Amino acid sequence: MPAPASGRGRRPSGARHHGRPTPTRRGAARDDQPRETPIEVTFLPGLGDVLADEIAEVLHPRRPAAPVAGRDDALAVAVSTPLAHTRRLTTAVAVFLVLHFDVPRPKSLTSGDHLARIVEAMYASLRVAGSSTFRFEAAGSDSSVFARLASELNAATGLKYDEKDGELVVRVRRGPARGEGDPGWDVLVRVGNRPLSARPWREADYPGAANATIAAAMTRIAGVVPEDRVVNLMCGSGTLLIERLLAGPAAAAVGIDDSNDAIAAAVENLAAAKLTRAATLITADIRDPQLEGGYDLLLADPPWGTLHGSHATNAELHADLLRSAHRLAAPGARLLVLTHEIKLMDRCLRETDQWQLREVTRVFAKGHHPRIYVLDRV
Repeated sequence: MPAPASGRGRRPSGARHHGRPTPTRRGAARDDQPRETPIEVTFLPGLGDVLADEIAEVLHPRRPAAPVAGRDDALAVAVSTPLAHTRRLTTAVAVFLVLHFDVPRPKSLTSGDHLARIVEAMYASLRVAGSSTFRFEAAGSDSSVFARLASELNAATGLKYDEKDGELVVRVRRGPARGEGDPGWDVLVRVGNRPLSARPWREADYPGAANATIAAAMTRIAGVVPEDRVVNLMCGSGTLLIERLLAGPAAAAVGIDDSNDAIAAAVENLAAAKLTRAATLITADIRDPQLEGGYDLLLADPPWGTLHGSHATNAELHADLLRSAHRLAAPGARLLVLTHEIKLMDRCLRETDQWQLREVTRVFAKGHHPRIYVLDRV
């Protein structure tokens, strides 16, 4: 956590040292109850139910997480567990502390207790993961009002304002509608210096790698069974395999890909995740009849033509995937496939009697709409 710059260590009126407990405000928990902190957790649209279950399991809130009004990518929940525990959420994109202010305009945020509350939230974030810079995500963030707010926050925290690449994100937006009164303004401070979706183990930036939060969701949908023998077909840089192993042990874990570059990237990422000894990597075509089978959980993220493969050959690729997976699967095995080739995958499933469709989850990710298929071996 950076120390305030020389001559700029003053705190706004009403601010407290960040290491002291905040006095109970109106609506806060009584002394005999844990204090609840309101947070907002963002996710990729389509994964809300998976994330809600993970929040309940990891953070143990008194009340279930609820959708944020007008949003399809955020859940609101109050938690009493340490804020650092939010870093354990694997299917979330980011976590934000939520502050509401009954003020008519952002200009009021620079005064007295309002500014002190924002500073407290920033320090709470810094205690989870340090930062040296901050930035705003807000309409009009280039205005004189936000320039003054940035100056006040810099003076109170010592963090440098970097409007483009600031690590600690501060969002300012209109509050939710509350009858006929003024909705006020919300300030959201992101917990930590990076979004949760930015995995620290991703050392190799392999083109076309699966989104890690989707991979984590696939693991939760599949279930973590320690006795499972797990294989990641066409493993690429190992995202699906790594997320499965980070969630819990497996009887065996194998990644297979026919690209030497992909296997090299997977080796690097497994090492960064401290999972080198937990997995075996094989350079081979999944159609190779000499590959050993008997896997209980099979995971696949086949290429879909933008960076690897081509749309013209993907029909054959998906059909080969289903046949090869069936040959490598143990009786009663389950196969999870993440694919953008929806029509091709649906057609392949209609033409095979080797796999039974259990469920499909649609995800929205940066303009793409992949789906997670959960299949049971027939």
